[in-house]
Amino acid sequence: MFDLDRWQEIFSSIRSNLLRTVLSGFTVALGLYIFIVLFGIGNGLANAFNQGFRSAQNLITFSTGHTSIAYAGLQSNRKISFNNTDLSSIREENKENIEYSAPTYTTYWKVKYGKESGGYRINGAGEEEVYIANRKVLDGRYLSPRDIKEKKFVAVIGRMVQRDLIKNGTPIGKELDINGTAFKVIGVFSDNNGDWEERTISIPVSTMQQLRKSSDTLSRISITYDMKLSTDEAIAFGDEVKRQLQERKKVSPEDEEAITVFNNAKNGKEGAIFIGVIGIIVGFIGIGTLIAGIIGISNIMVYIVKERTLEIGIRKAIGAKPMSIVGLILQESFVITVLSGIIGGALGVLSLNLIGNRFEEYFILNPNVGWGVIISAFICLIISGAIAGFVPAYRASKIKPIEALRG
Repeated sequence: MFDLDRWQEIFSSIRSNLLRTVLSGFTVALGLYIFIVLFGIGNGLANAFNQGFRSAQNLITFSTGHTSIAYAGLQSNRKISFNNTDLSSIREENKENIEYSAPTYTTYWKVKYGKESGGYRINGAGEEEVYIANRKVLDGRYLSPRDIKEKKFVAVIGRMVQRDLIKNGTPIGKELDINGTAFKVIGVFSDNNGDWEERTISIPVSTMQQLRKSSDTLSRISITYDMKLSTDEAIAFGDEVKRQLQERKKVSPEDEEAITVFNNAKNGKEGAIFIGVIGIIVGFIGIGTLIAGIIGISNIMVYIVKERTLEIGIRKAIGAKPMSIVGLILQESFVITVLSGIIGGALGVLSLNLIGNRFEEYFILNPNVGWGVIISAFICLIISGAIAGFVPAYRASKIKPIEALRG
């Protein structure tokens, strides 16, 4: 294996047959390159999917609309609205399965600070919104139960609101004019869902309802379920809470428009199935390219051995043992496969790094492949290259010298 003369002979053979070497190496490099890029893109699709569910993974949100079916003596096209009693009922009836719950009453108001102003989404929210929305408090604090109970005029602002309105110094303790009413800023938050969410201001839901003529209306109800529930149990739980709300609001069980449910468990399951199918397709194509590379190596090795039949005959005639001949051809095959695999692997990783987030608009985010997958594919190619070289070399080593010399 470490015979210097043999290695010199191998590299001499490679240099003397450069076209043959390039062709055989190209099939290996191309196979591994396509394999890595395809798997990387598949992972990029999965990353983009997961990016879309950056709120709490166990989130279920219930929203309202208009009835589409007449039910219980009531006409269709009724406007359905939630209220505080609905939230209390959900909490009481399902407390063993609820982790956090939060009401939301949303409107859009003009907000002023000094000479700066703008229109922003204002959320009347509960103290557990910070967990529901998976927000991070950057400065100050979030809403508290006391803020809700006492209907305080306090506000937690998104990072982008601070950037737009309060450009200098800490915003904590400063007052914003929200639709003509003064609110004291008590906190600043960031949100992984981006600038849109960070241009939101949250105030106590009780204060919002008071400003809206003492209404107890809610735009939506959000809950997070206990993580002990399996995916199927979480889906069933969301459907059960929807049934409870339909019963309270006298909505037909067949009505899909009056009360809608956004369940991360259901969406995650459907998304996981989609990503799984994409992964299978990508894997099938990727493995296909490896197999194509293996076939290419096999064909080229058959040609190489056939081309070297005379050389093999001479070697046998001067006393070379069959396994020595096989070993020589295998070593040459091994060198070509390893060098080509390294080149193909390096180009594949480099391509994924260059792609980065350039194709985020096409739902490909940070495509990458783990080193374990790359090394496994690389080893597979080496083994396949060895087998591809061994079979024809072994057959050639069995040819009688006189027959090889005649050929």
